[in-house]
Amino acid sequence: MDDYQALCARIADLQKAKTPLVVAIDGPCGGGKTTLAFKLHKAFPDSVIIHADDFFLRPHQRTEERLKEPGGNMDRERLQEEVLQKVPLGEPFTYSSYDCQQDVMVPVRYEPRSLVIVEGSYSHHPDLKPSYDLLVFVDVDADTQLDRLKMRVPGKMLPNFINQWIPLEHRYFDAFHIKANSDFVLT
Repeated sequence: MDDYQALCARIADLQKAKTPLVVAIDGPCGGGKTTLAFKLHKAFPDSVIIHADDFFLRPHQRTEERLKEPGGNMDRERLQEEVLQKVPLGEPFTYSSYDCQQDVMVPVRYEPRSLVIVEGSYSHHPDLKPSYDLLVFVDVDADTQLDRLKMRVPGKMLPNFINQWIPLEHRYFDAFHIKANSDFVLT
């Protein structure tokens, strides 16, 4: 059984005892977090994906102090308050997705599902971990990561990833031992 099949088996097993089951997928940019989330969504049709990117800090939140925190460039408080605290209640609700291109908050309607997949960088932050039932880390080697980013990120933005975002992710991974504290590590 490969790692993905083992993960699916573990999710199916955990769902027998708890619903909704909340799975968080973290890892480096370009690692395959979103791809894995969509693959799991296809395997478990009664699921929903919550993207951590929807909780990117808004400009007024990007203070020097906040950005010094490992994992500080995600609005984890809003993710916790607007989504993770409400999921166990089993009721529909609306949360706000931050569109950083337009600098607007967009309402997103959540309908209860048996599996909730939270995917994205910083989703395993210690402040959020108590809300999860299973932690998955998707890893990637540096060369593959760079190749993937070159295909997906506009050329002028690539240096930001190399010089800013990737080092911030590594600082967060190291500070909180994210990979070591995950239930599953997929490569």
